[in-house]
Amino acid sequence: MSPKIHVLSSKIFKTKSLKKENVNKEWLLVDASNEVLGRFSSKVAKILRGKHKPSFTPHVDCGDYVVVINAEKIKLSGKKLEGKEYISHSGYPGGQKIKTAKQIFDKNPSTLIEKAVKGMLPKNKLGSSIFSNLKVYTGDIHKHVAQNPKLINLKEF
Repeated sequence: MSPKIHVLSSKIFKTKSLKKENVNKEWLLVDASNEVLGRFSSKVAKILRGKHKPSFTPHVDCGDYVVVINAEKIKLSGKKLEGKEYISHSGYPGGQKIKTAKQIFDKNPSTLIEKAVKGMLPKNKLGSSIFSNLKVYTGDIHKHVAQNPKLINLKEF
């Protein structure tokens, strides 16, 4: 038996693939007040990557610029503030350093958000260029007023 072919119409559908010259980027403002770090970071990473757009192309930086404010008001669920550890290594023997989330949060709260979002992006040159579209600030004041960022509610994403 021959396989059945379903024809939707006489129109042939093609998948559009964006080039970096054709990408339309926007500036978005996100408030981190009373948000849980993991859920917040995954939504921000989705916006940075461009997965919320119908024109998403995996090999192109087609996401938007994201400005995060009030990084000091982010929350961690459970006992992660004391229990979660971040490990780094200098490359030399005995060069392993372990810091808790509380130590990083006390020193610079924006680093905690940056580390969480960076871990959710691709681990290659594309991921590095996408990460440069993230701007995190403690407090309400940011220096991207000239770009006129649009305030969005992450509950919609």
